[in-house]
Amino acid sequence: MVADTKIEWADHTFNPWIGCTKIGPGCDNCYAEAQNTRFKGGNWGVNADRRLTSDANWRQPIRWNNKAEASGIRPRVFVASMADVFDKEVPPSWRQRLWQLIVDTPNLDWLIVTKRIGNAPKMLPSGWLDSIPENVWIGATVTNQEEADRDIPKLARLPAKVRFLSMEPLLGSVNLGGLSANAGILGTLQYNCLTPPKNEPPYFIHRHINWVIVGGESGPNARPMHPDWAMAIKRQCKIAKIPFFFKQWGEWLPKKFADEEQMKKCRATTYINNHDQVHDDSHEVDFPSTYEEVNLVGKAIAGRMLDGRKYSAVPVTQATCSAKGIIARDSRGYGLCPHIRVGGIVCMAPAGMDCEYKQAKTCEVPE
Repeated sequence: MVADTKIEWADHTFNPWIGCTKIGPGCDNCYAEAQNTRFKGGNWGVNADRRLTSDANWRQPIRWNNKAEASGIRPRVFVASMADVFDKEVPPSWRQRLWQLIVDTPNLDWLIVTKRIGNAPKMLPSGWLDSIPENVWIGATVTNQEEADRDIPKLARLPAKVRFLSMEPLLGSVNLGGLSANAGILGTLQYNCLTPPKNEPPYFIHRHINWVIVGGESGPNARPMHPDWAMAIKRQCKIAKIPFFFKQWGEWLPKKFADEEQMKKCRATTYINNHDQVHDDSHEVDFPSTYEEVNLVGKAIAGRMLDGRKYSAVPVTQATCSAKGIIARDSRGYGLCPHIRVGGIVCMAPAGMDCEYKQAKTCEVPE
C-alpha cells in the first residue's frame, strides 16, 4: 500500500480540522502554525476559530479502509497533524464525528498524538473509558523530563491497546522509568525502572508504554538534539523490550554520526551539552566532554541513522498482524504470531537484516 504522508511512522495523514494553540516548549517552532499563517488561515491561538475540513477529505479514510480490507494490509493513519484532537476549542460535535468515522473504519489503525493527554478521559466517548477500540492507538507528546513526569501517568491510565510516546522534538534527557513520586500510577511508575521495588520485575515501564518514537526538531529555528538523549531512550527501550522508532535528527546532525558527504553540507556548527546549553563557535570556549558538536545540514541530509543503523520498530497487535496463525497474546496485549520472537516481542526487521533488539541474526517472516 502506497503511503501518502512524509511522516515515517505512518501511511496516511488525516486532518479532520485545522487549528490549535501553543501550550508547551515543543510548540515553539510549530510547523503547522507556520503553514496555517502562510496561507492566512487564522486558526491558531486561544479563541481562534478551528476550521473543519471538507466532506471530500472526510471520505478519504473510507476509501483507505476499503483498500485495506481488500489487501489485508492495515495502514497506520496519523490523526490531526495540523491540530490536536483533544483541543478544548474544538466543537464536541466534530470530535463525535471523528469517533464515528473511526468505528466505521475497523481496517485502519488510528494514531492519535496529543499534547493534551489530560483532556482525553472527558473527551473520549464514555463507552471507550473501559475499553478503547483496538484500532485506536493513543500517544502523548513528551519533549523533556517535566512532561514525562506529568503526562506518562495520564496516558497510562487510558485503556488503549497501544499507548505510545512521541518524543519529538526531544529537548532534553528523559528517564522513562525515573518519574517522580508525585507521578506514580497504579503504585508502580513512582519507582525508577532501573531499581524496581522488591518482587517487581525490572523495567516494568513496558506495562504502560508500548512504543516510543524519538526525533529532533526540523524547520526554521530548529533546536539541536544531543545524541546522548536519543541513545539513552534507545537503551531504555531495548532493556524494557519496548519497540523504538528513531524518526529523524532534524536540522542538526551530531558530528560523531556524520559521514564525509554529510559534513560537506554543513552550514553552521554549534555545541550542546546534556543540560540543553548551546554555544556557537563564534568564540573560543574550553568545552568539557559533555558538549557535543552538532552541524546544521538540514533534515534531508541529516537523515535518520542512529549509531550506524535505522530503528523502525512498530508494535504488533492482534489486529495489526497480517501473518496467519496468531496463537496468543503476550503480557502487553501484543499478538504472538509465527514470526521469529525473542523475549516476547516480534522482531520487525525485514528478512536478512539485524533484529531490532540484536537478539536474533535475522528475522525471517514466513510467506
